[in-house]
Amino acid sequence: MRTLFIVLLTLLGLSSALVVQHQMVYRESSRSQMMRRGEWGAYLQHKAALRDSNPSVYASLPQNVNDYGDVEYLGNITIGTPPQPFLVVLDTGSSNLWVPGTTCDGTCKGKKTFDFSKSTTFVANNQTWVIQYEGGNAKGYLGQDTVSFGAANEQQLPVPKTTFGIATQISAEFKNDAADGILGLAFTALSVGHVTPVLINAINQGILDQPLFTVWLEHVGTATNVKGGVMTYGAIDTTNCGPVIAYQPLSSATYYQFVATSFKLGNYVQSKTYQVISDTGTSFVGGPQAVVDGMAKALGATFNQDFGSYFVPCANIKTSPTLDITIGSHVYSIDAVNYIIDIGMGDGNCFFAAFAFNNFGFGPAWILGDPFIRQYCNIYDIGQQRMGFAKSLQP
Repeated sequence: MRTLFIVLLTLLGLSSALVVQHQMVYRESSRSQMMRRGEWGAYLQHKAALRDSNPSVYASLPQNVNDYGDVEYLGNITIGTPPQPFLVVLDTGSSNLWVPGTTCDGTCKGKKTFDFSKSTTFVANNQTWVIQYEGGNAKGYLGQDTVSFGAANEQQLPVPKTTFGIATQISAEFKNDAADGILGLAFTALSVGHVTPVLINAINQGILDQPLFTVWLEHVGTATNVKGGVMTYGAIDTTNCGPVIAYQPLSSATYYQFVATSFKLGNYVQSKTYQVISDTGTSFVGGPQAVVDGMAKALGATFNQDFGSYFVPCANIKTSPTLDITIGSHVYSIDAVNYIIDIGMGDGNCFFAAFAFNNFGFGPAWILGDPFIRQYCNIYDIGQQRMGFAKSLQP
Protein backbone atom coordinates (compact mmCIF):
# COMPACT_ATOMS: atom_id res chain seq x y z
CA MET A 1 0.00 0.00 0.00
CA ARG A 2 1.33 3.38 -0.91
CA THR A 3 1.30 5.52 2.19
CA LEU A 4 0.35 9.14 2.56
CA PHE A 5 2.86 11.74 3.65
CA ILE A 6 2.78 15.05 5.42
CA VAL A 7 5.46 17.57 4.48
CA LEU A 8 6.07 20.70 6.50
CA LEU A 9 6.38 23.52 3.95
CA THR A 10 6.24 26.83 5.75
CA LEU A 11 6.53 28.11 9.28
CA LEU A 12 5.43 31.73 9.57
CA GLY A 13 4.87 33.83 12.67
CA LEU A 14 3.77 31.68 15.58
CA SER A 15 5.25 28.24 15.81
CA SER A 16 1.77 26.72 15.57
CA ALA A 17 0.90 28.33 12.22
CA LEU A 18 1.59 25.78 9.52
CA VAL A 19 1.16 25.00 5.86
CA VAL A 20 1.08 21.25 5.28
CA GLN A 21 0.54 18.92 2.34
CA HIS A 22 -1.44 15.71 2.51
CA GLN A 23 -0.90 13.22 -0.30
CA MET A 24 -3.88 11.16 -1.42
CA VAL A 25 -4.07 7.59 -2.65
CA TYR A 26 -6.34 6.65 -5.55
CA ARG A 27 -8.37 3.48 -5.05
CA GLU A 28 -10.96 2.02 -7.40
CA SER A 29 -14.47 3.00 -6.31
CA SER A 30 -17.29 0.66 -5.40
CA ARG A 31 -19.17 2.20 -8.34
CA SER A 32 -16.46 1.11 -10.80
CA GLN A 33 -16.32 -2.41 -9.39
CA MET A 34 -20.12 -2.79 -9.51
CA MET A 35 -20.23 -1.41 -13.06
CA ARG A 36 -17.73 -3.97 -14.28
CA ARG A 37 -19.77 -6.76 -12.64
CA GLY A 38 -23.01 -5.39 -14.13
CA GLU A 39 -24.51 -4.75 -10.67
CA TRP A 40 -24.66 -0.94 -10.68
CA GLY A 41 -27.97 -0.63 -12.55
CA ALA A 42 -29.79 -2.89 -10.09
CA TYR A 43 -28.25 -1.01 -7.18
CA LEU A 44 -29.46 2.32 -8.57
CA GLN A 45 -32.97 0.93 -9.06
CA HIS A 46 -32.98 -0.26 -5.46
CA LYS A 47 -31.95 3.17 -4.17
CA ALA A 48 -34.50 4.92 -6.38
CA ALA A 49 -37.26 2.67 -5.07
CA LEU A 50 -36.35 3.51 -1.51
CA ARG A 51 -36.31 7.23 -2.25
CA ASP A 52 -39.57 7.19 -4.18
CA SER A 53 -41.36 5.26 -1.46
CA ASN A 54 -40.18 7.56 1.30
CA PRO A 55 -38.25 10.61 0.07
CA SER A 56 -38.48 12.19 3.54
CA VAL A 57 -35.79 9.76 4.65
CA TYR A 58 -33.28 11.81 2.69
CA ALA A 59 -35.04 15.17 2.79
CA SER A 60 -34.56 15.36 6.55
CA LEU A 61 -30.83 14.71 6.45
CA PRO A 62 -28.02 17.15 5.66
CA GLN A 63 -26.17 14.54 3.57
CA ASN A 64 -29.15 13.94 1.30
CA VAL A 65 -27.25 14.29 -2.01
CA ASN A 66 -24.06 12.44 -1.14
CA ASP A 67 -23.40 9.09 -2.78
CA TYR A 68 -20.49 7.31 -1.15
CA GLY A 69 -20.47 4.53 -3.74
CA ASP A 70 -18.37 7.04 -5.69
CA VAL A 71 -15.55 7.48 -3.23
CA GLU A 72 -12.04 7.05 -4.65
CA TYR A 73 -9.50 9.46 -3.10
CA LEU A 74 -8.21 8.33 0.28
CA GLY A 75 -5.59 9.38 2.82
CA ASN A 76 -3.93 8.13 5.99
CA ILE A 77 -4.53 9.59 9.44
CA THR A 78 -3.78 8.50 12.97
CA ILE A 79 -5.83 8.85 16.13
CA GLY A 80 -4.69 8.71 19.75
CA THR A 81 -1.45 8.42 21.73
CA PRO A 82 0.39 6.31 20.68
CA PRO A 83 -1.04 6.75 17.19
CA GLN A 84 -3.46 4.22 15.70
CA PRO A 85 -3.55 4.31 11.85
CA PHE A 86 -6.59 4.56 9.56
CA LEU A 87 -7.21 4.96 5.84
CA VAL A 88 -10.08 7.40 5.35
CA VAL A 89 -12.02 9.20 2.66
CA LEU A 90 -10.96 12.86 2.45
CA ASP A 91 -14.39 14.24 1.68
CA THR A 92 -15.47 17.84 1.12
CA GLY A 93 -19.09 16.73 0.85
CA SER A 94 -19.54 15.86 4.53
CA SER A 95 -18.34 17.11 7.92
CA ASN A 96 -18.01 14.21 10.37
CA LEU A 97 -14.98 12.04 11.08
CA TRP A 98 -15.68 8.46 12.01
CA VAL A 99 -13.71 5.23 12.11
CA PRO A 100 -14.66 1.73 13.29
CA GLY A 101 -14.27 0.90 16.97
CA THR A 102 -13.24 -2.36 18.61
CA THR A 103 -16.86 -2.99 19.63
CA CYS A 104 -18.10 -2.75 16.04
CA ASP A 105 -20.07 -5.81 15.00
CA GLY A 106 -19.19 -8.08 12.08
CA THR A 107 -19.85 -5.29 9.57
CA CYS A 108 -16.38 -3.87 10.35
CA LYS A 109 -14.56 -7.13 9.75
CA GLY A 110 -11.31 -6.57 7.87
CA LYS A 111 -11.04 -2.87 8.79
CA LYS A 112 -8.75 -1.16 11.27
CA THR A 113 -10.50 -0.37 14.54
CA PHE A 114 -9.88 2.28 17.20
CA ASP A 115 -9.17 0.98 20.71
CA PHE A 116 -9.67 3.90 23.10
CA SER A 117 -8.25 1.89 26.01
CA LYS A 118 -4.83 2.05 24.34
CA SER A 119 -4.77 5.87 23.99
CA THR A 120 -3.52 7.98 26.88
CA THR A 121 -5.11 11.13 25.41
CA PHE A 122 -8.61 9.75 24.87
CA VAL A 123 -11.53 11.48 26.57
CA ALA A 124 -14.87 9.68 26.72
CA ASN A 125 -18.01 11.36 25.42
CA ASN A 126 -20.43 8.50 24.88
CA GLN A 127 -22.99 10.60 22.99
CA THR A 128 -24.46 8.39 20.28
CA TRP A 129 -24.71 9.28 16.59
CA VAL A 130 -26.29 7.94 13.42
CA ILE A 131 -25.42 9.13 9.91
CA GLN A 132 -27.60 8.10 6.97
CA TYR A 133 -25.88 8.83 3.67
CA GLU A 134 -27.63 8.16 0.38
CA GLY A 135 -25.21 5.33 -0.29
CA GLY A 136 -24.85 3.86 3.19
CA ASN A 137 -25.05 4.47 6.90
CA ALA A 138 -23.06 4.20 10.10
CA LYS A 139 -23.70 4.59 13.80
CA GLY A 140 -21.80 4.57 17.07
CA TYR A 141 -20.67 6.88 19.86
CA LEU A 142 -18.43 9.94 20.13
CA GLY A 143 -15.03 10.40 21.76
CA GLN A 144 -12.25 12.99 21.86
CA ASP A 145 -8.59 12.52 21.06
CA THR A 146 -5.70 13.84 18.96
CA VAL A 147 -6.32 13.32 15.25
CA SER A 148 -3.28 13.68 12.98
CA PHE A 149 -3.21 14.04 9.20
CA GLY A 150 -0.56 11.65 7.86
CA ALA A 151 0.93 8.29 8.72
CA ALA A 152 2.64 7.61 12.05
CA ASN A 153 6.10 7.20 10.52
CA GLU A 154 5.94 10.56 8.75
CA GLN A 155 5.78 14.20 9.72
CA GLN A 156 2.21 14.87 10.77
CA LEU A 157 -0.30 17.62 11.40
CA PRO A 158 -1.75 16.85 14.85
CA VAL A 159 -5.08 18.38 15.85
CA PRO A 160 -5.59 17.82 19.60
CA LYS A 161 -8.95 17.69 21.37
CA THR A 162 -10.87 16.58 18.28
CA THR A 163 -14.29 14.98 18.67
CA PHE A 164 -14.92 12.07 16.30
CA GLY A 165 -17.21 9.11 15.82
CA ILE A 166 -16.36 5.56 16.82
CA ALA A 167 -18.57 3.27 14.77
CA THR A 168 -20.26 0.23 16.26
CA GLN A 169 -22.03 -0.66 13.00
CA ILE A 170 -21.62 0.24 9.33
CA SER A 171 -23.70 -0.69 6.28
CA ALA A 172 -22.62 -3.05 3.51
CA GLU A 173 -21.66 -0.15 1.23
CA PHE A 174 -18.95 0.91 3.68
CA LYS A 175 -18.03 -2.64 4.65
CA ASN A 176 -16.96 -3.34 1.06
CA ASP A 177 -15.15 -0.01 0.59
CA ALA A 178 -11.36 0.27 0.69
CA ALA A 179 -11.47 2.97 3.38
CA ASP A 180 -11.80 2.38 7.10
CA GLY A 181 -13.90 5.52 7.61
CA ILE A 182 -14.65 9.06 6.43
CA LEU A 183 -13.02 12.39 7.29
CA GLY A 184 -15.42 15.19 6.38
CA LEU A 185 -13.96 18.57 5.46
CA ALA A 186 -17.14 20.64 5.10
CA PHE A 187 -18.62 23.09 7.61
CA THR A 188 -19.88 22.51 11.15
CA ALA A 189 -23.43 23.38 10.08
CA LEU A 190 -23.49 20.15 8.05
CA SER A 191 -22.12 18.03 10.86
CA VAL A 192 -24.34 15.45 12.52
CA GLY A 193 -24.49 16.28 16.23
CA HIS A 194 -22.93 19.71 15.52
CA VAL A 195 -19.50 18.17 16.08
CA THR A 196 -16.68 20.53 15.08
CA PRO A 197 -14.94 19.04 11.99
CA VAL A 198 -11.25 18.22 12.27
CA LEU A 199 -10.02 20.97 9.96
CA ILE A 200 -12.34 23.60 11.47
CA ASN A 201 -10.94 22.58 14.86
CA ALA A 202 -7.40 23.08 13.54
CA ILE A 203 -8.33 26.55 12.26
CA ASN A 204 -10.00 27.46 15.56
CA GLN A 205 -6.81 26.47 17.40
CA GLY A 206 -4.66 28.62 15.09
CA ILE A 207 -2.71 25.64 13.80
CA LEU A 208 -2.85 26.60 10.11
CA ASP A 209 -1.28 29.66 8.48
CA GLN A 210 -4.46 30.49 6.53
CA PRO A 211 -8.03 29.18 7.03
CA LEU A 212 -8.21 27.42 3.67
CA PHE A 213 -7.06 24.35 1.77
CA THR A 214 -6.39 23.42 -1.86
CA VAL A 215 -7.27 20.15 -3.58
CA TRP A 216 -5.34 18.90 -6.60
CA LEU A 217 -6.42 15.55 -8.04
CA GLU A 218 -4.39 13.54 -10.51
CA HIS A 219 -5.76 11.80 -13.58
CA VAL A 220 -4.66 8.18 -13.20
CA GLY A 221 -6.63 6.36 -15.90
CA THR A 222 -7.31 2.69 -15.12
CA ALA A 223 -4.62 2.50 -12.41
CA THR A 224 -5.65 1.95 -8.80
CA ASN A 225 -3.96 2.09 -5.39
CA VAL A 226 -1.54 4.72 -6.67
CA LYS A 227 -0.73 8.31 -5.83
CA GLY A 228 -3.90 10.31 -6.46
CA GLY A 229 -3.22 13.95 -5.66
CA VAL A 230 -2.44 16.39 -2.87
CA MET A 231 -4.41 18.41 -0.37
CA THR A 232 -2.59 21.51 0.83
CA TYR A 233 -3.87 22.77 4.17
CA GLY A 234 -3.23 26.40 5.06
CA ALA A 235 -2.16 27.72 1.63
CA ILE A 236 -2.87 27.78 -2.10
CA ASP A 237 -0.96 25.05 -3.93
CA THR A 238 1.25 26.88 -6.42
CA THR A 239 3.27 23.78 -7.33
CA ASN A 240 0.46 21.78 -8.91
CA CYS A 241 -1.94 24.63 -9.70
CA GLY A 242 -1.74 27.70 -11.89
CA PRO A 243 -2.82 31.23 -10.91
CA VAL A 244 -6.26 31.59 -9.35
CA ILE A 245 -8.75 32.32 -12.13
CA ALA A 246 -11.51 33.64 -9.89
CA TYR A 247 -13.27 33.29 -6.57
CA GLN A 248 -16.97 32.58 -6.18
CA PRO A 249 -18.77 33.36 -2.90
CA LEU A 250 -20.50 30.49 -1.18
CA SER A 251 -24.26 30.60 -1.26
CA SER A 252 -24.38 28.24 1.72
CA ALA A 253 -21.61 27.47 4.19
CA THR A 254 -22.77 23.92 4.81
CA TYR A 255 -21.47 22.06 1.80
CA TYR A 256 -19.06 24.10 -0.32
CA GLN A 257 -22.09 25.39 -2.19
CA PHE A 258 -22.18 28.14 -4.82
CA VAL A 259 -24.01 29.19 -7.98
CA ALA A 260 -23.44 28.04 -11.58
CA THR A 261 -25.48 29.49 -14.45
CA SER A 262 -24.82 27.30 -17.48
CA PHE A 263 -23.88 23.76 -18.52
CA LYS A 264 -22.83 23.12 -22.12
CA LEU A 265 -21.57 20.09 -24.02
CA GLY A 266 -21.33 20.26 -27.79
CA ASN A 267 -24.58 21.63 -29.23
CA TYR A 268 -26.48 21.21 -25.94
CA VAL A 269 -26.74 24.22 -23.61
CA GLN A 270 -28.81 24.67 -20.46
CA SER A 271 -28.69 28.15 -18.93
CA LYS A 272 -30.28 28.43 -15.52
CA THR A 273 -29.28 29.44 -12.00
CA TYR A 274 -28.26 26.25 -10.22
CA GLN A 275 -27.03 25.59 -6.70
CA VAL A 276 -23.94 23.37 -7.00
CA ILE A 277 -21.37 21.88 -4.65
CA SER A 278 -17.73 20.89 -4.98
CA ASP A 279 -17.33 17.35 -3.64
CA THR A 280 -14.14 15.29 -3.60
CA GLY A 281 -16.20 12.29 -2.45
CA THR A 282 -18.05 11.93 -5.76
CA SER A 283 -16.20 10.49 -8.74
CA PHE A 284 -18.70 11.69 -11.38
CA VAL A 285 -20.60 14.94 -12.04
CA GLY A 286 -24.21 14.69 -10.90
CA GLY A 287 -27.15 16.82 -11.98
CA PRO A 288 -30.81 16.97 -13.09
CA GLN A 289 -32.01 14.12 -15.30
CA ALA A 290 -33.04 16.27 -18.27
CA VAL A 291 -29.74 18.13 -18.42
CA VAL A 292 -27.58 15.04 -18.01
CA ASP A 293 -29.62 13.29 -20.72
CA GLY A 294 -29.20 16.32 -23.03
CA MET A 295 -25.44 16.40 -22.57
CA ALA A 296 -25.19 12.63 -23.09
CA LYS A 297 -27.16 12.88 -26.33
CA ALA A 298 -24.92 15.67 -27.60
CA LEU A 299 -21.91 13.52 -26.77
CA GLY A 300 -23.34 10.52 -28.58
CA ALA A 301 -23.43 8.49 -25.39
CA THR A 302 -26.05 5.77 -24.92
CA PHE A 303 -27.63 4.81 -21.62
CA ASN A 304 -27.22 1.20 -20.54
CA GLN A 305 -29.93 0.19 -18.09
CA ASP A 306 -28.02 -2.83 -16.82
CA PHE A 307 -25.06 -0.66 -15.87
CA GLY A 308 -27.11 2.39 -14.88
CA SER A 309 -24.71 4.63 -16.79
CA TYR A 310 -23.95 6.18 -20.18
CA PHE A 311 -21.55 4.40 -22.53
CA VAL A 312 -19.35 6.18 -25.06
CA PRO A 313 -16.53 4.71 -27.20
CA CYS A 314 -13.17 5.25 -25.51
CA ALA A 315 -11.81 6.47 -28.85
CA ASN A 316 -14.07 9.53 -28.49
CA ILE A 317 -11.83 10.91 -25.78
CA LYS A 318 -9.60 12.42 -28.46
CA THR A 319 -12.41 14.08 -30.43
CA SER A 320 -15.13 15.01 -27.95
CA PRO A 321 -15.80 18.67 -27.05
CA THR A 322 -15.25 20.20 -23.64
CA LEU A 323 -17.94 20.20 -20.96
CA ASP A 324 -18.32 23.91 -20.15
CA ILE A 325 -19.64 25.18 -16.81
CA THR A 326 -20.25 28.88 -16.22
CA ILE A 327 -19.51 30.06 -12.68
CA GLY A 328 -19.65 33.79 -12.11
CA SER A 329 -18.23 35.53 -15.17
CA HIS A 330 -15.93 32.65 -16.13
CA VAL A 331 -16.42 29.50 -18.19
CA TYR A 332 -14.62 26.44 -16.85
CA SER A 333 -14.01 23.83 -19.54
CA ILE A 334 -13.52 20.17 -18.65
CA ASP A 335 -11.58 18.15 -21.22
CA ALA A 336 -12.95 14.81 -22.37
CA VAL A 337 -10.07 12.97 -20.74
CA ASN A 338 -11.52 14.03 -17.39
CA TYR A 339 -15.21 13.33 -18.06
CA ILE A 340 -14.92 10.16 -20.16
CA ILE A 341 -13.70 7.41 -17.85
CA ASP A 342 -12.09 4.10 -18.75
CA ILE A 343 -12.59 1.58 -15.94
CA GLY A 344 -11.13 -1.31 -17.91
CA MET A 345 -14.25 -2.91 -19.41
CA GLY A 346 -12.06 -4.29 -22.17
CA ASP A 347 -14.65 -3.81 -24.93
CA GLY A 348 -13.65 -0.35 -26.14
CA ASN A 349 -16.41 1.32 -24.14
CA CYS A 350 -15.92 4.03 -21.55
CA PHE A 351 -18.34 5.83 -19.24
CA PHE A 352 -19.61 9.36 -19.55
CA ALA A 353 -18.79 10.47 -16.00
CA ALA A 354 -22.17 12.02 -15.26
CA PHE A 355 -25.20 10.75 -13.38
CA ALA A 356 -28.71 12.03 -12.75
CA PHE A 357 -30.18 12.33 -9.28
CA ASN A 358 -33.36 13.70 -7.74
CA ASN A 359 -32.86 15.98 -4.75
CA PHE A 360 -36.63 16.31 -4.17
CA GLY A 361 -36.22 20.08 -3.89
CA PHE A 362 -33.76 19.81 -1.02
CA GLY A 363 -30.11 20.73 -1.27
CA PRO A 364 -28.01 21.51 -4.35
CA ALA A 365 -29.03 20.50 -7.88
CA TRP A 366 -25.51 19.64 -9.05
CA ILE A 367 -22.51 17.84 -7.59
CA LEU A 368 -19.24 18.89 -9.22
CA GLY A 369 -17.16 15.84 -8.43
CA ASP A 370 -13.76 14.61 -9.45
CA PRO A 371 -13.91 15.34 -13.22
CA PHE A 372 -14.22 19.05 -12.42
CA ILE A 373 -11.63 18.96 -9.62
CA ARG A 374 -9.12 17.08 -11.79
CA GLN A 375 -9.37 19.84 -14.39
CA TYR A 376 -9.30 22.74 -11.92
CA CYS A 377 -7.68 22.90 -8.51
CA ASN A 378 -10.37 23.82 -6.01
CA ILE A 379 -9.50 26.24 -3.21
CA TYR A 380 -11.82 25.86 -0.24
CA ASP A 381 -11.55 29.21 1.50
CA ILE A 382 -13.23 28.57 4.83
CA GLY A 383 -12.28 31.92 6.34
CA GLN A 384 -13.80 34.05 3.58
CA GLN A 385 -16.52 31.52 2.69
CA ARG A 386 -15.69 31.33 -0.99
CA MET A 387 -14.38 28.92 -3.61
CA GLY A 388 -11.35 29.59 -5.75
CA PHE A 389 -10.48 27.84 -9.02
CA ALA A 390 -7.08 27.43 -10.67
CA LYS A 391 -6.06 25.41 -13.70
CA SER A 392 -4.44 22.08 -12.82
CA LEU A 393 -0.87 21.94 -14.11
CA GLN A 394 -1.09 18.21 -14.76
CA PRO A 395 -0.60 17.52 -18.49
